[in-house]
Amino acid sequence: MKTMPAGKFKTHCLSVIDEIYNKHEEIVITKHGKPMARVVPLKQSPPAKLDDIFGFARGMGKITGDIVSPVDDPESWNSEK
Repeated sequence: MKTMPAGKFKTHCLSVIDEIYNKHEEIVITKHGKPMARVVPLKQSPPAKLDDIFGFARGMGKITGDIVSPVDDPESWNSEK
């Protein structure tokens, strides 16, 4: 397990996070030689892209009955009331 002083982590934070993510390694952040925090890569996959969200609920619903015809009788639609 790699260790890094807090000052160095503060200076190089973004590149260290990229390294942790890409190499799947964890780093312990130390302050005056004492371990203070551990930065670990996520075990889950990165968030879905916009293209991946379309169709995610496919097959989860069920159509029962007529979905095209009006629910109410068209003669009862009176917009002048």
